[in-house]
Amino acid sequence: MAVNLAPPDPAALAPIAGVDLGVAMAGIRQPARHDLLVMRFAPGSAIAGVFTQNRFCAAPVILAQRHLAAGRAPRAMVVNTGNANAGTGEDGIARARAVCEGLAHALGCAPEQVLPFSTGVIMEPLPVERILAGLPAAVADLAREHWAQAAAAIMTTDTVPKAASRRVALAAGAVRVTGIAKGAGMIRPDMATLLAFVATDAVVERADLERLVRAAAARSFNCITVDGDTSTNDAFMLAASGGAGVVARSDADLARLGEAIDAVAMQLAQAIVRDAEGATKFVTVRVEQGRDEAECRRIAYSIAHSPLVKTAFFASDPNLGRILAAIGYAGVADLDPSRIDLYLDAVRVASGGARDPQYREAQGVAAMRKPEFALRVVLKRGSAAASLWTCDFSFDYVKINAEYRT
Repeated sequence: MAVNLAPPDPAALAPIAGVDLGVAMAGIRQPARHDLLVMRFAPGSAIAGVFTQNRFCAAPVILAQRHLAAGRAPRAMVVNTGNANAGTGEDGIARARAVCEGLAHALGCAPEQVLPFSTGVIMEPLPVERILAGLPAAVADLAREHWAQAAAAIMTTDTVPKAASRRVALAAGAVRVTGIAKGAGMIRPDMATLLAFVATDAVVERADLERLVRAAAARSFNCITVDGDTSTNDAFMLAASGGAGVVARSDADLARLGEAIDAVAMQLAQAIVRDAEGATKFVTVRVEQGRDEAECRRIAYSIAHSPLVKTAFFASDPNLGRILAAIGYAGVADLDPSRIDLYLDAVRVASGGARDPQYREAQGVAAMRKPEFALRVVLKRGSAAASLWTCDFSFDYVKINAEYRT
């Protein structure tokens, strides 16, 4: 069950002029569920993205990057669930290309103007015939208002669709930002994580859009972890359709638009952690007073990736030694343990690298029993800080992943 996460209200998801979405049941892995999404973009739209750094990246990732590099303005995206088309070699690329060709024919554009995305089981051949057979229904379903349906169609082990919207006033008028994401396991940021698609109706130059998507990824999807595994299929795409006719070019306008994109991306990223496989706790890990942000992130991830720490979160067991050990092996060579303080919410549980004299076990238990709490590390060696969001490891996480293919 997701931690304090409700399904999005379709009425709260702002349509984006110049972006249409359609879904279909292609029977890729499971019958009678929407598992195919088509997104169509108006001519002149700009699209930028960041992709997984996993060297075993999936065929659709390779092809999407090639199509973006070709320089032809993208007109569509196609997303399938149930099959990752990863670890499939040249045959996988050929199958992804066939999907692009099929959608391009239906929409009247070039195959290089279609960006493919897949998620699901790795090392199984993509069922091209089922996807091609499902494309006509997805194209017939295209509509500006179908963001909620799209969010549901890209789910795998997610239990709740993930979508968010913002409106922002720029100098020449108001624009909208709406996005969807999927992800619940195999989540570890490395340039991007999961699948996420965000669009705005502002007019934005491609170079500016690339800066905005990188910045948004750094502040959102690169600040979450569920299990420390970087997926083969990760992608975070940002599109600007220009449908509002409002140009974002000045520094002030780009900053305001960037804040809205960041807010949508952060809401989606946190939703992924809240809906993590088997999660019962949503935990903010913050490291403060470090020498630079990099070492703060290194320590935060060391804590958040530790199976021993995450199982303690699940049991509401303030086993402080596990947390201190994770800080110590994070790889910060000159770290001085005698200067470190540790907090669970507002309770200082360790000071000077040891149990705080005023701390009582019942305080730690009370903090960790809450579905949401914060773990804060104070290094006392500088002014830098970093925050990330993670979850616990429960019995259900093991069960879900042990039975994923069965």
